[in-house]
Amino acid sequence: MNIRKYETFVKVVELGSLTRAAEAMGCTQSAVSHTLSDLEEEFGFTLLRRGRGGVQLTENGARVLPSIRGILNYHEQLHQTVASIRGLDTGALRIGTVTSVGVHWLPSIMKQFGQLHPGIEFKLYSGDYGDVNRWLSERSIDVGFLSLPAEDPSCECVPLVHDRMLAVLPPDHPMASLPRFPVAQMAHEPFISLLESSDTDARQVLDAAGVRPDIRFTTKDDYAIIAMVEQGLGVSIMPELLLQERADRVVTMELVPRASRLIGLAVPPVSRSSPATRSFVDFVVAWIKERYGSQGKIAGGNS
Repeated sequence: MNIRKYETFVKVVELGSLTRAAEAMGCTQSAVSHTLSDLEEEFGFTLLRRGRGGVQLTENGARVLPSIRGILNYHEQLHQTVASIRGLDTGALRIGTVTSVGVHWLPSIMKQFGQLHPGIEFKLYSGDYGDVNRWLSERSIDVGFLSLPAEDPSCECVPLVHDRMLAVLPPDHPMASLPRFPVAQMAHEPFISLLESSDTDARQVLDAAGVRPDIRFTTKDDYAIIAMVEQGLGVSIMPELLLQERADRVVTMELVPRASRLIGLAVPPVSRSSPATRSFVDFVVAWIKERYGSQGKIAGGNS
């Protein structure tokens, strides 16, 4: 089996350009183009549309992409298993994550895990819940950090910790001195929201309370929300982990009723038997237990 042609196809899809794919793979653009043409001839249909703006998947290309990624994943697992049998510890680990975990957990996790497994190469994908769920479904990552459950029911989900959802207010807000903030009050405040694909946690809190917020601003950037609240443009609901160790001029308060999200790991079926993935999942579980104990809750914070 010629794995290289599948790697070339996936790299072109990921980078959206034959030129960038050639640079990443250390070969010429003509070599990439020739490989793709050979693959299309082998399959008997067009995989990509080429244009001045780059390349786009055809409908048939999109249909075969998950299977090709699966072949590459199994090939990587075979490589890792053979290396493990020979007493080596090597391979690539593709991690998808949301902002809060990527900022507050992953640097320490990757440093410590890398010291134990120096042969493991990390490939980090950062996005929102929609991105991580899509990467899991496409099998383009081996493990994803997100708010459980994952959208793909075939993923193995490993719960890690409950993270409180907090109200985020400007410091001069009339209710900033209260010990808790009623979720119902969000209906009467200018609300700053993430995009719908990213805002699962806050939306669930509001829906559970039957509250329809007055959304004034929408963004995909978590920290842009904090900056807008700081400027007095509105209020928001955000997870405690994201707000930790921030020096912003905002007030964070526990909600009434209390609410939290469950941060966990999701592993697609194709990655479950990967030695690197299994070692990483076990390490993260132990790291969380050491950091947060048996409570399974993030304690402290800015509230």
